[in-house]
Amino acid sequence: MTASVKIVSKAIIQKSSTPISNLKLQKLLYYVQGWSLALFGKASFYEEVQAWVHGPVVPAAFYEYKHFRWNPISIPAEEIPMDSKELEHIQNVLNVYGDLSATQLESISHEESPWIDARRGLDPKAISRNIITHEAMMAYFSKLANV
Repeated sequence: MTASVKIVSKAIIQKSSTPISNLKLQKLLYYVQGWSLALFGKASFYEEVQAWVHGPVVPAAFYEYKHFRWNPISIPAEEIPMDSKELEHIQNVLNVYGDLSATQLESISHEESPWIDARRGLDPKAISRNIITHEAMMAYFSKLANV
């Protein structure tokens, strides 16, 4: 079942063993989405991922947590309405990427074809709302997974 990015964001924040800033959340959302598309053939959330200057961003989640600025996001613990397979997927992504800093995740995403292709032809500092498509993420992460 595909969820809203708000629910997936809460799951990431609550399940993470390290503090999550908005910048780090954006990259983790991208990895949750990309790996879900590659491994399960479906999106984890409905909202689009865009190729911003600092890497992939889900605008709906960015604006939800914008007021935290660079600080760790603090939200009350609550029940996450997701099935165990989805929560396990988020935990698996956190196991791989969760200990990396926001800056490290940004650097990694800048070397990956979904973000690069969505920003093709743009100045490195140009504002962009170009979408990183599900197809681009699925193709890239499927290759990484040898699926």
